[in-house]
Amino acid sequence: MIGALGLLIGSAWFFVKPLIEDMAVAKPNDFPGPGSGSVEVEVENGDSGRAIGATLTDAGIVKTVEAFAAAYESNPNARSIQPGTYALPEQMRAVDAVTALLDPSYRVDLRITIPEGWTVEQVFERIASHLEVPEDKVEKAGTAAAQLLPPEADSNLEGWLAASTYTIPPSGDAEDILIEMVEKTEEALDHLDVPEDRRQEVITKASIVEKEVPEKYRRQVARVIENRLDSCSGDGTLGMDTTLVYAFGKQYSQIPEDELKESPFNTRIHPGLPPNPIGSPSQNAIGAVLDPAEGDWCYFVTINLETQETLFTDDIDEHNENQETYRKYLEKIRSETNGEE
Repeated sequence: MIGALGLLIGSAWFFVKPLIEDMAVAKPNDFPGPGSGSVEVEVENGDSGRAIGATLTDAGIVKTVEAFAAAYESNPNARSIQPGTYALPEQMRAVDAVTALLDPSYRVDLRITIPEGWTVEQVFERIASHLEVPEDKVEKAGTAAAQLLPPEADSNLEGWLAASTYTIPPSGDAEDILIEMVEKTEEALDHLDVPEDRRQEVITKASIVEKEVPEKYRRQVARVIENRLDSCSGDGTLGMDTTLVYAFGKQYSQIPEDELKESPFNTRIHPGLPPNPIGSPSQNAIGAVLDPAEGDWCYFVTINLETQETLFTDDIDEHNENQETYRKYLEKIRSETNGEE
């Protein structure tokens, strides 16, 4: 009996041993996750679960088509995955890859980036291009967002469309995006405890600071603005070229004299702030306006466009000398560009 039992066990081991050995050397068909890095892939219209799995496997996002297909079939929402371009981590678990493809935040083609300092016109143009709609339709969509503005803004969205990267849901439209941009600006101002009746003023000042100098000089320029509004120059004018560049879309030297005089954005002759902001300021520029550097500067000029070196002074004669330094710098650049010695 014992011999027969040993023979039976031995026979069973003869069959089971290869299976155990195969299991020991078999590789799992899924990555452990969570994944790292980022790679872009495109899901085509009409792709099946296996077709998507093949795309992800080729890109190194999931380990096998089989793992993804199984995860796809087990998720009741998987068939809602939309065609488009996605940025996903490499070496994800298949089930996480399915979840990511259902999350609009992973859709690269549904993201829209608004750089700091952009004007309303530039923002409208980008939204129209991204959504493939006429620009005037985007402009009309701004009506709802404008209702969120304080009275001082006079329904003008300029300066209120926060610079950031936004994810647009598949059902999103221009109105939704513009409202989100204004709300983001309001959240930033709330965080900085800016009173509502000062918000338009702060954004206008910050938009000028944003355009005038790089980050390291912004608190100083914010102080110059305050000093000039307090009439350090004798007439309360800001004397900023950036306000004219905004109004005319070209450099100060290229604007006809008669047009200069008529423009309300000519801060060389009109005291006070311009009628509205000249772009969407960064939080850094807003912070500079709320906490300007201490100083009695009334004038400044950038004397080197490459290094962005900027000189500040409270003396008009010294300022004139600094401007002459800048003119000599420009002459040198032109000479080198033209190949002169």
